[in-house]
Amino acid sequence: MRWRNNQYKTQKQHKSDYSTAEKQDQDVLTGNIGYDLEHVKRKIGHNGDVHFRELEITHLHVKAALIFVEGLSDQELINKGLSVLVMNQPNQVSDEISQSGKGILTSKQIKNQIVSIGDVIESEKISDIVLNVFMGSTALLIDGIPQAFLLGTVKKQNRSIKEPLSEALVRGPRTGFTEELSTNTALLRQQGKNDQLTLQRFEVGTRLKKDLIIAYMNDIADPKVVEEVRKRVRGIEIDHLPESGYVEQLIEDNYLSPFPQVQSTERPDRVISGLMEGRVAILLDGTPFALIVPVTFSMMLQSPEDYYERWFPSSLIRLLRFIAAMITLFAPALYISFISFHPGLIPTKLAISISGTRQGVPFPSLIEALFMEVAIEILREAGLRLPKPIGPAIGIVGGLIIGEAAVQAGIVSPIMVIVVALTAISSFAIPHYSTGIALRMLRFGAMFCAAVFGLFGVIMYYLLLSSHVVKLKSFGVPYASPAVPYHLKDWKDFVIRMPLLVMKRRPKMMNTDNTKRVK
Repeated sequence: MRWRNNQYKTQKQHKSDYSTAEKQDQDVLTGNIGYDLEHVKRKIGHNGDVHFRELEITHLHVKAALIFVEGLSDQELINKGLSVLVMNQPNQVSDEISQSGKGILTSKQIKNQIVSIGDVIESEKISDIVLNVFMGSTALLIDGIPQAFLLGTVKKQNRSIKEPLSEALVRGPRTGFTEELSTNTALLRQQGKNDQLTLQRFEVGTRLKKDLIIAYMNDIADPKVVEEVRKRVRGIEIDHLPESGYVEQLIEDNYLSPFPQVQSTERPDRVISGLMEGRVAILLDGTPFALIVPVTFSMMLQSPEDYYERWFPSSLIRLLRFIAAMITLFAPALYISFISFHPGLIPTKLAISISGTRQGVPFPSLIEALFMEVAIEILREAGLRLPKPIGPAIGIVGGLIIGEAAVQAGIVSPIMVIVVALTAISSFAIPHYSTGIALRMLRFGAMFCAAVFGLFGVIMYYLLLSSHVVKLKSFGVPYASPAVPYHLKDWKDFVIRMPLLVMKRRPKMMNTDNTKRVK
């Protein structure tokens, strides 16, 4: 019985090997244009946007065929490149054939004739031909030649370079990334002459493949960080990556953390500044958002404009951002704890005024705060999703109407409206959108802790978040740096931005090979 099973397995293996070999033979071009064209038609002929154009090289009486996808291939470029081969220069083609001593065209002669198209790749596999045709290339099949010529005729639909809407600045460059990867890499190269800027290309996606670029300064970046980024990018196994947010979620250290561990940006100047600090950038084809790793929490509160202005106003504005982050996170929680548990900590006159405004409010402070906070969050989301002309108007008018109507109806107190409005404005002051979302989400946890334990609950919630942030890492760099671990030299660019002449070295936490940036 065992022998029979082994014999059955052997026969099955032989059959599978035979079928595999047969499939491999079917995947290779033969040089017979009729047979090859029929094979390709069977593979992709069911797609209505794929065109098969049969033609004849007139003066040589050789059959040829073009395969391209409507809308993806540039017709003018195809006609320009093939006119030389098909029609315009018969004498030159005949001379090349006579010099070669053969009566047929060779692949080298074909390439010489269609050199005006640009990129010309040879391939003998039908599967490669199909994939390249679907990406915009044009396949040229010629009778007697067992290779197909894949012509670089991709018709690119590029968006013009504009200032990013999500990161608008008063002072700074007005350029932003686009959805075209080659344009984005060119924008990085155009930041300045440097032979150490390294761009390494990867292919991601198992079904829909895309190009991904890892950018870093070869003489600055830590090799361990670069290798870790490469390792995580190679480990991405997913059908399709439509946006860099997929990459961010697949390579981050702790997916359970509410804090973003990867920085996203549309600005080439921010990316190149990050590379000069020893960080690594990730650019994905099809999205204008680049990723920068590693990142710390303090970097999320920094703006490129901090370095374009003088250090006095930049330091003040950055300090305001840190204060705004604390207000966003704890303002409603402090209101609830003071009103419900610790009214004695409020000044007497203010306490009397607040109690007078709350006399007609039937709900406790938690319900009052939740009602207004949820209303503001819905208004904010509605303002984002509505069309541009009416979105801001709906947000402002809706907030005013809801706040005024809620006070008039006696549902909330006027001081609650002030607290919620201050919280909403403070969340807009955070330059990084994902960080603002994280703080807005964590705000509700602080409110519940304040409603249960009062000010003690707020303090314990703060300690819980602090312990989590201290433990969190982004590609080996502590998320709370430079506060924890303590790096005094990196405090020159922490809460206060010192003058540029003082910041002579790169951040110590990045462990760069070349530490000096100002001589």
